[in-house]
Amino acid sequence: MHPNILLAQEIAGSSKKSLARSITIVENRLADYELLLQSLQFNKPVPIIGITGPPGAGKSSLISALLKFWTAQNKKIGIIAVDPSSPFHKGSLMGDRLRMNDYFLHPNVFIRSMSSRGSLGGLSPAIFEAADVMRAYGFDYIIIETVGVGQSEVEIAGLADTTVLVLVPEAGDDIQTIKSGVMEIADIYVLNKSDRQGADAFYKNLSSLAHTNATEQWEAPVIKTVATTSGGIETLCEAIVTHASMMNNSDKKAALLTDKAILLIKEMRTQDLSYDKMMHELKDLLKEKNFNLYKYVQSYKAINS
Repeated sequence: MHPNILLAQEIAGSSKKSLARSITIVENRLADYELLLQSLQFNKPVPIIGITGPPGAGKSSLISALLKFWTAQNKKIGIIAVDPSSPFHKGSLMGDRLRMNDYFLHPNVFIRSMSSRGSLGGLSPAIFEAADVMRAYGFDYIIIETVGVGQSEVEIAGLADTTVLVLVPEAGDDIQTIKSGVMEIADIYVLNKSDRQGADAFYKNLSSLAHTNATEQWEAPVIKTVATTSGGIETLCEAIVTHASMMNNSDKKAALLTDKAILLIKEMRTQDLSYDKMMHELKDLLKEKNFNLYKYVQSYKAINS
């Protein structure tokens, strides 16, 4: 039996060691990683919860509070903390696991930091695949915390069954700017640090926006939390469970899978492109007068046609 097929079977048997090894194989595109993905078995629906929002909103603290609530119920939770990556070496710049260190060794919690690897939306295809590896393990919930880069961070909506947008009262002054981008992807709004000044006014504005964007199936609730004291966490968990239960046979679920399939096909069709080779070529071409990037791109298109 191929080792990667065996790994997939061991994941289904709840082997954390095999889970960690499999994510490494997928993230680094090691030999026959596609066979590993194709061998995964999904024995139960596992909600994927995206936690997004601007830097300083308290996303990691909110996740710690969710872990406290769910582990008390003996739930198993997998976490992917997406770290921002350097645009030059593609490596991770920070580790959100340090902010969740109370649960790093908890038997019901598995935390993995992954680099965004320069993806403008904050997610690389390997993160989508790692989430599926976690789904095969049989967690009760999978949480993906994104880098919080702002309005470009909308790819989470193409992965998560439920997207939670975390904001703070200080964001109230920028709501007109925020709502033109990342606001529309939220299934649940969280007003964290809601004990701060200006929280009530911002709550009203968020509630009005949520009502404006409501559909026949769902109106995004606005939930006040104080993550450091677990205030509002039970209400948030109830909203997550309610929304996730609606996703099993929804049009949105099919749309999410379509977006995911297109992203993976794009990566498959461009996997023969070498970043380093292309950078060296462009470095030399920049010395030429009237260099035209579009002619350069067209030359690659001609090779692959």
